[in-house]
Amino acid sequence: MSMNIIQDADRRMNKSLEALKHEMAKIRTGRAHSSLLEHITVSYYGAEVPINQVANIGVQDARTLTITAYDKKAVPVIEKAILTSDLGLNPVTAGDVIRVPLPPLTEERRRELIRVVRAESEKAKVAVRNIRRDANHSFKELIKNKSITEDEERRAEEQIQKLTDDHIARIDKILEEKEKEMMEI
Repeated sequence: MSMNIIQDADRRMNKSLEALKHEMAKIRTGRAHSSLLEHITVSYYGAEVPINQVANIGVQDARTLTITAYDKKAVPVIEKAILTSDLGLNPVTAGDVIRVPLPPLTEERRRELIRVVRAESEKAKVAVRNIRRDANHSFKELIKNKSITEDEERRAEEQIQKLTDDHIARIDKILEEKEKEMMEI
């Protein structure tokens, strides 16, 4: 019974880590990568669709993304979606290829982005701690129902704490790598 709770907690903590990695990928580091534009949606024939469903996103060089629309009529719509996004990018259209140059980050903007990255990692840590709290609450319920003994509860709580510590250490490692990547010029 307690193993199911531990496995569920581990699975949920891993999902929190994946969500953090996904959020970190959205944060611009000055280096071009296609995942930078994944969250942008385009109004295409009356429906909001992800940009990667209407165009092919590629990396031309370290500071330039290229976007090739599957339909030429979508080029202006894609360009407008990139312009109005929260990324602060200025696409340049040449025929049916859109080039998105990534401007170098200023020191001030890097510091601001590092604050955002730290806030995201803190959210992930809070999520992991909430999962630990839920698991410990489930163990207390099992004790109340006399499904497990107090010794089993203590061992299970120790396992949950080890899981929590491990996931928080992994979050810190992701944060450290992202900060290092952002401070590179």
